[in-house]
Amino acid sequence: MNHKKTVVVALGGNALLKRSEPMTAAAQRANVRIACKALAPLAEEYNLVIAHGNGPQVGLLALQAAAYHDAEPYPLDVLGAQTQGMIAYMVEQELGNVLPFEHPIATVLTMVEVDPNDPAFDDPTKFVGPCYSQEGADALAREKGWIFKQDGEAWRRVVASPEPKQVFELAPIRWLMEKGTVVICAGGGGIPTVYLPDGTRTLVGIEAVIDKDFAAELLAEKLDADVFIMATDAEGVFTDWGTPQQKLLGCVTPAELEKHEFPAGSMGPKVKAAVRFVNATGRRAAIGRLEDITAIARGEVGTNIMPDCGDE
Repeated sequence: MNHKKTVVVALGGNALLKRSEPMTAAAQRANVRIACKALAPLAEEYNLVIAHGNGPQVGLLALQAAAYHDAEPYPLDVLGAQTQGMIAYMVEQELGNVLPFEHPIATVLTMVEVDPNDPAFDDPTKFVGPCYSQEGADALAREKGWIFKQDGEAWRRVVASPEPKQVFELAPIRWLMEKGTVVICAGGGGIPTVYLPDGTRTLVGIEAVIDKDFAAELLAEKLDADVFIMATDAEGVFTDWGTPQQKLLGCVTPAELEKHEFPAGSMGPKVKAAVRFVNATGRRAAIGRLEDITAIARGEVGTNIMPDCGDE
């Protein structure tokens, strides 16, 4: 292994497609280009592993597949694999356009094991796809049997979001890192897979979407990452968000974070993933804006979650 520190970055959906933008390849590429310009300095200084979300993209593919009536729509695990390739292609190309030509970049199609008996399957919560009016959501629910929940003022499809148990491609990811390669993997939380309960150890896909931050945390933990960063559009983690008393948390311990509640649909999973990583490894996790990511990696800005907040 080279002697650089390892940083795992989980790119939030805002890095790929903002809510107000059309779900076009051009819009996604424009956002990826911005993200890659921010990430490039990290690739020069650290062993960089990039994970990313895929909610809007997998939802769009599901809609496109459902519009073709001569074949059964592809299941979410297959659509997740498609989005891994599609998004990583853009990241790989745009990052290559700003890094030196000789700097290797590779994408690893990543499967992640989940428990088929995970309670998440009883209460789907993970938003995928575009926003709808209530009338539009009700019509699709009747037509396709999908489950919808309110997301802000709009309605979106929800699917189960089970906990990640195992990342299958850790060995090739490590091998690539040893060669100084920027690795793009675990896109969309990884392709959700389960073992059949017949004792044959047969692996199959399952209809679910794994939370990207939880999968990236597991990846960071297993790769012995020095820093785990979740890049979003917020400056960091705030208490009393949206009130006159809101306060940005700079350095904070897991115990302090767990005293507060954060929205399940936005900052909640990030905080939970950060706490998991720090408690499991004793190393630093951080949450902050993508444009600040180099400074976040150095612990200068954002919310830094650490075992204690003395000198690092």
